[in-house]
Amino acid sequence: MASDIEIAQSITLRPIKDIASQLGIDEDTLIPYGRTKAKLPLSLINHEKAEKSKLILVSAISPTPAGEGKTTMSIGLSQGLNRIGKQTTVVLREPSLGPVFGIKGGAAGGGYSQVLPMEDINLHFTGDFNAVEKAHNLLSALIDNNIQSKKFSIGIDPRTVLWKRVMDMNDRSLRNIVVGLGGTGNGVPRETGFDITAASEVMAILCLSNDMEDLKKRLGNIFVGFTMDRQPVYARDLKAEGAMAALLKEAIQPNLVQTLEGYPAIIHGGPFANIAQGTNTVIATRMGLSLSDYVVTEAGFGCDLGAEKFLDIKCVSAGLKPKAVVLVATVRALKYHGGAALDSIQQPDVAALENGLANLEKHVENVRQFNLEPIIAINSFVSDTAEEHQAIIDRCQSLGAKAVITDVWGKGGAGAEDLANAVASVVDAADDSFSPIYDWQSPVKEKIESVAKNIYGASSVEYASDANKALRRIDKLGLNNLPVCIAKTQYSFSDDPKKLGRPKDFSITVRDIEIAAGAGFLVPITGSMLRMPGLPGQPSALNIDIDQDGNISGLF
Repeated sequence: MASDIEIAQSITLRPIKDIASQLGIDEDTLIPYGRTKAKLPLSLINHEKAEKSKLILVSAISPTPAGEGKTTMSIGLSQGLNRIGKQTTVVLREPSLGPVFGIKGGAAGGGYSQVLPMEDINLHFTGDFNAVEKAHNLLSALIDNNIQSKKFSIGIDPRTVLWKRVMDMNDRSLRNIVVGLGGTGNGVPRETGFDITAASEVMAILCLSNDMEDLKKRLGNIFVGFTMDRQPVYARDLKAEGAMAALLKEAIQPNLVQTLEGYPAIIHGGPFANIAQGTNTVIATRMGLSLSDYVVTEAGFGCDLGAEKFLDIKCVSAGLKPKAVVLVATVRALKYHGGAALDSIQQPDVAALENGLANLEKHVENVRQFNLEPIIAINSFVSDTAEEHQAIIDRCQSLGAKAVITDVWGKGGAGAEDLANAVASVVDAADDSFSPIYDWQSPVKEKIESVAKNIYGASSVEYASDANKALRRIDKLGLNNLPVCIAKTQYSFSDDPKKLGRPKDFSITVRDIEIAAGAGFLVPITGSMLRMPGLPGQPSALNIDIDQDGNISGLF
């Protein structure tokens, strides 16, 4: 069986101008990055057209080591919709090098449902991540320079600086560091650290901005810390937003590529969903809606994370109104949630699968809390049995939800035509009844508890001393009206990754609450979540290689 990269490399890519022509874009309008990639100018966004087009969100059950294939399903569904005559663009996030070289390997779909050129997309692509990283670290440098300065200092108290540096790589050794050592000429010593670029507030800002003006305003609103006399310091006080925005001049423009079947794909932005909002940019979504009749997009990890943040933060901020949610589930993952050991999930086990269906049931309930209708996409594998598929279909029927068997990895769009017809039927009949589960104007604790109790199923929420201190800081800064972007393990509804399935009678513990005033949200941190991952014992990087002719292997 051919690997993902072998399948991708067997395809002759179409010139990007041909892909653009499907969207009615003239070649002279494109900003080409070689023969098969291009940037799209923001002038192509048509707000009136975007409001008439139909937005479909792809999410999934709680992730497992077995994998669910959410990105693969998004690409396959978009190909399937095009095959049944629905002009569709898939709009996705850009992969981070952390997972590419860490656990997951490549993140551009799989099999016959990929976005191409997959090697470029998985690696440096068009440099957007690099630009975000540089803009973020420019602010870090300006902060330390101002602390060091005698003439231009605004009196920042280095003990209160909350802004770390970022790097797009998993490196646990950089989580906690000391800077400014080596004498007075090297700065003022202080404790700080690194986050991964996908967790950068600059990435979040890029993904939620409407245009360059909005981007600059949000960058200026980044909260840095306090002065010695306890006055808040923002990036605008350091006059940092102009230079930061200049570094993002091209990164703000969405990237146009193609699916394996030659349909348009827009890829832009890349925040994680367990430690950030987990969605592509507002600009990319609007671009897709402006240029096509249907847009398929995905949000990171399970429905309790990426989808909740997509619906409660991105959609409210940008005024987007999705029409339906596709929930991806696999037999293997459901068996794992039902208690089957990881090394046995390819063996038939209807009993374990039925136990694991409680996880799917909760996600179905969660989608309906937003007044949206879920369609369950069963991402099939060769180890699945007909009896196991039927058990999922029967349970979904009892819930009043449609479940469709798909084979997007093996058959591409052809393996998603039944799903495409089911999705189109729901979407075309849908109204604008979508509504978030909380009001941004509610108290911060009420917003946190709304998500924890209604979406996660928690019985209570506990707040550590640092979290209570942060709540007082948020109140002092007048930021109570911001939404909450909860950092939580992706593996469980709870904040304990070992509690699989549908845990009950558990409490969520909020350790701290970070302020992302520029992005426009607060980040309650639960459990033991870290914003700089580490590499596994056998990272995917060990499998990646390049030959004399420049051909890359090992990206799965």
